[in-house]
Amino acid sequence: MGPPGRWVASPSMDDTPTPSFALQEFLGFRMEKGEGRASATLDLDGRHHNPNGIAHGAVPFTLMDTAMGAAVMSVTPAGHICATIEIHTRFVAAATSGTLTAEATVISAGRRIVHTEARTTDSSNRLIATATASFAIIAPRS
Repeated sequence: MGPPGRWVASPSMDDTPTPSFALQEFLGFRMEKGEGRASATLDLDGRHHNPNGIAHGAVPFTLMDTAMGAAVMSVTPAGHICATIEIHTRFVAAATSGTLTAEATVISAGRRIVHTEARTTDSSNRLIATATASFAIIAPRS
């Protein structure tokens, strides 16, 4: 594993490299992003399960939070970063196997705060979880 936040080439909606980081590499999910939207996709395996053999809630949460952050970064000025300041997650159904995909969209973008929403579905397009979140836009330090 390389240093956190390094840029690597990965398939994306707009051919822009997406940042790779240790948690992404550990969980094994893939990212794609476009203008005001992004997705995170993961093939479930045993490392993603809780003791009951069901995908841990942190899995769809992480996919949605990361996808929403990538969507925010796609509309953020160069040199700025974002940070989740509030997130509401609703778990709808359990997932045990297959592929999970979180699709995120920017709802509104201001200079300091960006609002987003996301949905996680399984391989059958069954809704697993939803989220809404607000992100702070942080300017580079001088």
